[in-house]
Parts: sequence; C-alpha cells; structure tokens
Amino acid sequence: MKSKEEINAIALQVISEERKAVENLSTRIGDAFYEAVRTIFSTNGRVVVTGIGKSANIATKIVSTFNSTGTPAVFMHAADAIHGDLGIIRPDDVVICLSKSGNTPEIKVLLPLVKNFGNTLIAIVGNRDSFLAREADIVLDVTVEHEACPNNLAPTSSTTAQLVMGDALAVALIECRNFSAQDFARFHPGGTLGKQLYMRVNDLYTQNESPVVYADTPVRDTIIEMTTRRLGCTAVLASPDDRRLRGIVTDGDLRRMLKGGRSIDDLKAADIMTTTPKCIAATEYVVKALALMRSNSITQLLVLDNDGNYVGVLHIHDILREGII
Repeated sequence: MKSKEEINAIALQVISEERKAVENLSTRIGDAFYEAVRTIFSTNGRVVVTGIGKSANIATKIVSTFNSTGTPAVFMHAADAIHGDLGIIRPDDVVICLSKSGNTPEIKVLLPLVKNFGNTLIAIVGNRDSFLAREADIVLDVTVEHEACPNNLAPTSSTTAQLVMGDALAVALIECRNFSAQDFARFHPGGTLGKQLYMRVNDLYTQNESPVVYADTPVRDTIIEMTTRRLGCTAVLASPDDRRLRGIVTDGDLRRMLKGGRSIDDLKAADIMTTTPKCIAATEYVVKALALMRSNSITQLLVLDNDGNYVGVLHIHDILREGII
C-alpha cells in the first residue's frame, strides 16, 4: 500500500491529465462541430448513439443527456448491432459512433452497413487516421495525448474527452431548441430535481391542518389552537365569514408577549399578532416558498388562494419530507 502522500499525488496527476484532455478539445470546436449540431437539430428522426467497450458506456450517458434535454436518442451497442439490432436505425435517424481507436473489428463491420442505409454518420473518435474517421460524414476529434492510466492503456482521459464532447453537443442543442426549465421538468418528474422544477405549494399544504383564530379570539384559545394544530402558528382572520388575513400569531409572538410581562387574561389575538405575515400563493412553486422562508429566517408561510383568501399553512418540514432541501 502506498502512503497517503503518494495516493494523493496519483489523484492529482489523474485530474491534471484529464483536465488537459478537456482543455485540448477547445481547439477542435469549429465547422465540424457546427455541422454536427445543425444535422442533429434538423433531423426528423432520432440520434442513434453506438460504441463498444468503455465507449459504449459513454454512449449510454450521452443518450440519457440527449433524451432528458429534448433530443430523442437511443443507444445501440456496436456488437449487438451486427446481430440484429441494426433494426433500431430508422431512415431519418442520425448515427453517432464513439471509438478511441476507430479501428475495432465491430466498428469496421458496422459502419458499411450504416452507410448503406444512407444515414448521416457522426464520429466522436480519438484517431483521425482511423477507419471510422474516414467513413464518417462528420468527424469530431477527441484525440488525447495520454491516458491518465500509468500504462497509457485503460480508457480514462479518452472517455472523459468523449463525454465532454457529448455534453457540448447536448448543451448546444438545448440552446438551439430554447429548451426551458419547464421543458426540463417534464422529462424529470421524479426525484429531487423533478420536485424542485414542478412541485407547487398546493401539492403540499393540503396535508396540514389549517389553524385559524379571529381578531377577538382570547389568547388562551389562540394558544390551544396552535398547540392542537402543531404548526407553530395560526392565521388570524377578521371573522368566520371573512377569509382575508388580519395577521398571524407564531411561537415567537407568544414568547415576546411573555417576555414583556403582559397578562394573557384580557388579551386577544389581535393584541399580539404580527400584522404583516409572510404569505405564498397556492399555485407558486415550492422552491420559491423555500427561498422566501430562507430569506426571512422563518419556518412556515400562510397560503393564499387566487382571491387572496387564507387556505392553509406550508411548513418547512413539508419541504424537508419531500427531499427538496
């Protein structure tokens, strides 16, 4: 086992090698890259991404990125393609082939078949003198000087370069399509990311009680309402027939009342309430509610309907429970 210093030095060397590989890509962005983006953007079909070995693994990630950002794509393993999976390719599809050497046996068998179909072939290749580079209609050069592997064998810098070139294509296409955060949310409905993009306040606050007192409610009864509903606050309304907010009573308001030495016997909710409660519309996104809570250092917001009437409470625990934070 090597020492801590030696291990850390190895990691830094890997990062340095891969950073160099990525930086070198900037010199190769030009007409070919533009033509690749234009071709993909203009097609009525999908993008079929293929490769073998580690390049196949990178290809699957590029496919996932394309699909999640508005460019329909499908993965086709180069070895499986010549045993029946060529049926994946449709007439209007664009084919992207990833390979470091561009000369693997599977690639040499596959490419003439793709060319016979008449599909545009884009190569993401690490060897401009390879069979793949010669056969492709568009060549994106991802040649690396050296793998991060000390034996210069294991695909490391080369696969990083492939991945970054794929990301560059995907992001360029996002911009060309004016692909918005709302579009992104439609393809990411699950997980934390999806919830941040589509979940609204009215998806959460309805799970809570809706504590309510009125301006003339005694403080003793106000405390009981807050304790019963267990949200650390209660809305204060003018009357049972008027849902418009007059204010809010929070745990902090109660502490300030007690600290001031005031007797609660003759106090009403209106005497201790905060008259400018922080509110959020039921139709707003939860991420906006969270930002409002954070900026005001509070843990709950009163929720209003489209008419400005009080309908409930959103608590930070609701947001935590959904894993959005």
